[in-house]
Amino acid sequence: MLTHILPKLPMRSKSATRDFYIGQLGFQPVGRQDFEGYLMIQKDHVELHFFDYQDLNPLENYGQVYIRTDNIEALFQSLLDQQVAIHPNGHLQTKPWGQKEFSLLDPDHNLLTFGQSL
Repeated sequence: MLTHILPKLPMRSKSATRDFYIGQLGFQPVGRQDFEGYLMIQKDHVELHFFDYQDLNPLENYGQVYIRTDNIEALFQSLLDQQVAIHPNGHLQTKPWGQKEFSLLDPDHNLLTFGQSL
């Protein structure tokens, strides 16, 4: 049986990725070991992994992950309070498919969309 999914996204700089996810989004490191070229982070029940991809062109990166939340408005406001840049086309809004969503880009242009069912 399937129990979890752990998306793996590309990163060019482990320190920049760590600073963004831990420093701005409130994630925490997973485990006690620090693997070269690999980063594992978590927040609540969400775990993300990142692999080193030095030749990544962020403008050609199509990495995406959809993260569900149970309090989208509080999450959105907390990110605004932290001055996290929201995607220009991804401000908090109700979608026709019954989700309230917003999106942002990480330093490597991986698209993070946060959503809550209405």
